[in-house]
Amino acid sequence: MSANYEDRNRNYEDRQRNYENDDDGDRGRGGRGGRRMHRRRICRFCIEKVDIIDFKDLRLLSNYVPERGKILPRRISGNCAIHQRMLAEAIKRARNIALLPYTTD
Repeated sequence: MSANYEDRNRNYEDRQRNYENDDDGDRGRGGRGGRRMHRRRICRFCIEKVDIIDFKDLRLLSNYVPERGKILPRRISGNCAIHQRMLAEAIKRARNIALLPYTTD
């Protein structure tokens, strides 16, 4: 029984040694590295202290509508929740009166 206990103990020590040597942080991610540091995007409208997003300002609205015609989500555009709602409503109003297209042909 003591030989079996020694084998288990040696196996445990080998595993501990492998974990200590594996400090590069990539742990099977295909060489991409560990966690990436993302810079928090700041709401452009909050910086400029915009109260109302005008649906007639097509130059502003077209920045948030790609070629396919979808509204960019908040995680990509970097807007806060309040301004993202106002932006979506302004885009929908501009589409309703044919200032912006719904989709591309």
